[in-house]
Amino acid sequence: MVPVTAYLILAAVLFGVGALGVLISRNLIILFMSVELMLNAANLALIAFARAVNVVDGQVVVFLVLTVAAAEAAVGLSMIVTIVRNRETINVDRLNLLKW
Repeated sequence: MVPVTAYLILAAVLFGVGALGVLISRNLIILFMSVELMLNAANLALIAFARAVNVVDGQVVVFLVLTVAAAEAAVGLSMIVTIVRNRETINVDRLNLLKW
């Protein structure tokens, strides 16, 4: 049986990699993937805590969060495709959508 601390360490490493990707990356796709990685790391930590306490409620919440994340991924990817088609770049520094 794997201890809960191993899951939490893995979740912390995944969250750190995702946060590093958000801070360093200028590519819109990698930025989006890094946010998804951070969300999945938080889900892993929630499942680890739910398993440690032997409560199923945490797993139900993770299921709902994954459902919302799937919808967010569909909407986010469609927005990225629209931005790429209009601006012809995925570099975040070159996107200035709020300027006239």
